[in-house]
Amino acid sequence: MSDVEPRPDAVICENGDARDLEVLDPRDVPLGGPRAMSVRRTLPQRGRTLIGSWCFLDHYGPDAVETTGGMRVPRHPHTGLATVSWLFTGEIDHLDSAGFEARVRPGEVNLMVAGRGISHEEISTPHTRTLHGAQLWYALPDGTRHMPPTFHHYAPAPVSVGEAEIRVFLGSLAGSTSPVPTYTPPLLGAEIRLPAGGRADLELRADFEYGVLPDGGAVHLDGTRVASDHLAYVPLGRRRVTLAAGEEPVRLVLIGGVPLGERIVMWWNFVGRDHDEVAAFRAAWQAEISAGPGLSDERFGPFPAGRPDPLPAPVMPPLRLRPRD
Repeated sequence: MSDVEPRPDAVICENGDARDLEVLDPRDVPLGGPRAMSVRRTLPQRGRTLIGSWCFLDHYGPDAVETTGGMRVPRHPHTGLATVSWLFTGEIDHLDSAGFEARVRPGEVNLMVAGRGISHEEISTPHTRTLHGAQLWYALPDGTRHMPPTFHHYAPAPVSVGEAEIRVFLGSLAGSTSPVPTYTPPLLGAEIRLPAGGRADLELRADFEYGVLPDGGAVHLDGTRVASDHLAYVPLGRRRVTLAAGEEPVRLVLIGGVPLGERIVMWWNFVGRDHDEVAAFRAAWQAEISAGPGLSDERFGPFPAGRPDPLPAPVMPPLRLRPRD
């Protein structure tokens, strides 16, 4: 299936040994502050920073918006990464400093490429009653991380493999290819739905590593049970994988990619290459929101008046941030 030769250190196997799978537990994190909606974060973790270029995965809901208040994330900055919004239920309004406005809807991907710097806000729409979805980031390589910010939207058509329905929003899988450019080494993002008792055999790229996140039920991954909200890591070398649902239907988020091959520093909403670079991003953001429009270099761009106040950056940690891969 791959049109790229596997890395020399990729040990080729078929379905592989279940012992080479790693299951990562989620942790609860308040989104946008201590009183904001809670999300379940599975990437990054202390022992795993990246899967391919993917560096961040939050999974949230289903949240009753009338009770939780929904998503209200005021303007905040990003550098050196791309954000991927993928909804199961509800709608979110996106506004950014590069001039893009979009409504995030179920089954439609919104990709915001921060490049050298962008700021944006995300607020669930007034008529949304239930909010449920995933927010993902991937790191940009050194060759594109200073590019101008941009934005892409795509609504993938479903394809079938076995009893699975698959929507490929980035990259290629099962004969479906997303037209969205990613500006990073080859990667994959897809939603997979299996009915109760359903099964699918997927062909993989041996030069990719993968992550599988079940939502709403458990899945058996080559015989290993992966509980809802947990992230299973599949290492390099797999040619195929078997997914099987239990007594409940299950939805999966599948991510993967060629290893980035670069060490990164990820802190707050920034991806850089060392402590000093990230500290400079923070200082630029604080200067912009303190000085007001037109009074700084505006790395993170202008923003319309009358919007909620921007989020200030947290204080830098007392120790120097170390690059990780």
